[in-house]
Amino acid sequence: MLYQLYETQRSLMEPFADFAQAASKLYSNPLSPFGQTPYAQRMSAAYDLLYRLGKDYEKPEFGITSVDIDGKEVAIHERVEVDKPFCELRRFKRFSDDPAILGKLKGQPVVLLVAPLSGHYATLLRDTVRTMLRDHKVYITDWKNARMVPTDEGEFHLDDYVHYVEDFIRHLQGIYGNCHVISVCQPTVPVLAAVSLMASRGEPTPLTMTMMGGPIDARRSPTAVNNLAMNKSFAWFEANVIYRVPPNFPGDGRRVYPGFLQHAGFVAMNPDRHLLSHYDYFKHLIAGDDASAEAHRQFYDEYNAVLDMDADYYLETIRIVFQEFALVNGTWDVISETGELERVRPEDITTTAHFTIEGELDDISGSGQTAAAHELCVNVPKSRQKHLEVEGAGHYGIFSGRRWREIVYPQVRDFIRQFNDGPRAAPAAASRSTLPKAARARRNGRSK
Repeated sequence: MLYQLYETQRSLMEPFADFAQAASKLYSNPLSPFGQTPYAQRMSAAYDLLYRLGKDYEKPEFGITSVDIDGKEVAIHERVEVDKPFCELRRFKRFSDDPAILGKLKGQPVVLLVAPLSGHYATLLRDTVRTMLRDHKVYITDWKNARMVPTDEGEFHLDDYVHYVEDFIRHLQGIYGNCHVISVCQPTVPVLAAVSLMASRGEPTPLTMTMMGGPIDARRSPTAVNNLAMNKSFAWFEANVIYRVPPNFPGDGRRVYPGFLQHAGFVAMNPDRHLLSHYDYFKHLIAGDDASAEAHRQFYDEYNAVLDMDADYYLETIRIVFQEFALVNGTWDVISETGELERVRPEDITTTAHFTIEGELDDISGSGQTAAAHELCVNVPKSRQKHLEVEGAGHYGIFSGRRWREIVYPQVRDFIRQFNDGPRAAPAAASRSTLPKAARARRNGRSK
């Protein structure tokens, strides 16, 4: 019922938001009689702020059309390489008519960038993608809004996430021989599981695995986010944050953790900061500071755009990652695509070099949570391991902004280059993206 009430409220607000946008333009137009009044600028700013507070935020575009490589502008063509029910593997293909640039691009490493499925869209990593395109062939997991996925596509579980990552790795291995994997925040756990399972089966694993600000061991330096997940029972989450998608969406009836509830939680973590930011935006508009106002718009266009997560995936993440700590306790079993239970054993990884990155001021994944991966991958030689703590960086600062570009990225680039000449993988057959329901029921101890 809450989801239906939210959609009703959103529908009622839409015409008022449109009116506020029109009124803002009316007061800001110097040719309009309303724009000649003494308080025109303030009225325009007030209506603009009202519009942005009331508007609906759709999924943003990556908007990466070109990058600069060695002083040359290289065109970027964004396309979907693999389309699965809950995720698209998106490629940013680079084009140039300069023979020297083309030769350089051809030999650069291939990177699979695994974006979080934790509220925001993959476009949150826009700066990460744009920076990495200078020196790499870049693919990214672009997760779909669960409310847009029809129920006949089935459920989406944490196991499915792991197998999606495996499939994408095999896809790139089949094309290029091997690849490098970077995971940001939430996917550090399923990515480590995917590589571990591939190693246990004897499959070729990625050349490197870079894990940035993720809850490998959420028991260490727990943050407010960790405490919520650990202190509330599994039944509480199922009863209080899971709702069914209303009939006006393709996913009608699907059980989800709605994006609007996630957004409310994001804002509740730092309400004073957001209030001050909106007030500053109002002042920038009055002062005619277009650059600062546009920076505010760009940030909140991304921050306010959220997606629904399938309930099974979300609840299993809460239980396995934040309550049972199954990865670090060595008790995590993933259902294989043939229906068998496979134990996640990071100690089986022997050749994949790994690099962990944490922010000193990260208030989402606390200090030591990501570095715990080194203690799990005990059979990777120390010479193939690296850890970086970025001074003064918060959670977003390790993959976006100045610190990412000037401190983190150069080290990620050099780490990938160091281990790029590794074993090549034989082409792998495509695998299914859904798991047998009977096997799920056996593991969970209940039927669906």
